[in-house]
Amino acid sequence: MAQPPEQSIHRDPALFYWILFPITIVMILTGVLRHYATILLASTPKKQELPAIREQRSLLRGINLRNNAHAISPSAFAARKNYMISAYSDGTFLKDPESRGKPAANPMTDPAAMEGMMGMMKGNMAMMVPQTLIMGWINAFFAGYVIMKLPFPLTLRFKSMLQSGVATRDLDVRWVSSLSWYFLNLFGLQSVFIFILGNDNAANQMAQQMSQMNPGAGASMFQPGQDPDKVFKNEAENLEVLEHMYILKDVEHRLLNSI
Repeated sequence: MAQPPEQSIHRDPALFYWILFPITIVMILTGVLRHYATILLASTPKKQELPAIREQRSLLRGINLRNNAHAISPSAFAARKNYMISAYSDGTFLKDPESRGKPAANPMTDPAAMEGMMGMMKGNMAMMVPQTLIMGWINAFFAGYVIMKLPFPLTLRFKSMLQSGVATRDLDVRWVSSLSWYFLNLFGLQSVFIFILGNDNAANQMAQQMSQMNPGAGASMFQPGQDPDKVFKNEAENLEVLEHMYILKDVEHRLLNSI
C-alpha cells in the first residue's frame, strides 16, 4: 500500500525566532513574576490558639487509630478506642464546649474564613490577569501562524489541541500553531519553574488550579461552617463499628508453618 506524500509548508524561518522564542520567554518570565507576586500578596498566617490545635489534632488522632489499628495489640487498641469514644462523645476535645449543640456560625462572619477567601481571590487575580493579557497579545500579533512541525506522528485527536486558531481541515496534525504553542507552554513549563524557583513555587498553572480547588488542605480538619461536635460523634461511631485484626496474631505459628 502506497504511503501518502509527506505534507510540507514553505514558511519563513524567522517565524521560529520571532514567534516561538518570544512566547516561550514571556511565559517563563510571567511565571516567575506570578511566583513573586503571589509571595507579596500572601498574608502572614495567624498563629492558632492551643484549643483549636488540640481540637484538630484530636480528630486526626482518631483517624490514625482507625487506619493503623492492625499494628497494635487488642488490649492497646481497646484502651485507646474506649478513651477516644468517651472523649468524642463528651466533647472533651472541643475548643468551645459551651457552644456544643448550638447551630454552626455563619462562615461569612468568621474572620479566618474571610481571610482565606481574600487569599483565594488574590491568587485568582495573580493567575488570571497575566494570562488574559498574554492571550490578547498573542491573538493581536501572532494569530493564524504555523510556527513548527513535530518530528513524531500523532492521531487526529490532537488536531484541535495543536492547531488552535488555524481553521484548515487538511493540514497535517503535526503542525503547531502559535496559539497552541501558548497553551502547551501554559501547562508544560512545570519542570522549568521547578529548576528556576524550586519545588515549592507559585508559578505552575496546574498547581495553582489544584490549590484553588482545595484551599484549606492541610490548614484545618474542619470545613467552614462545619460543627466539630458532629464530626467527633461520627468519628466515634466509626471507631465503635471497627473490627480489629492484629497483624501479629499467631505470628509464631505462621512463621513455624512456613519453614
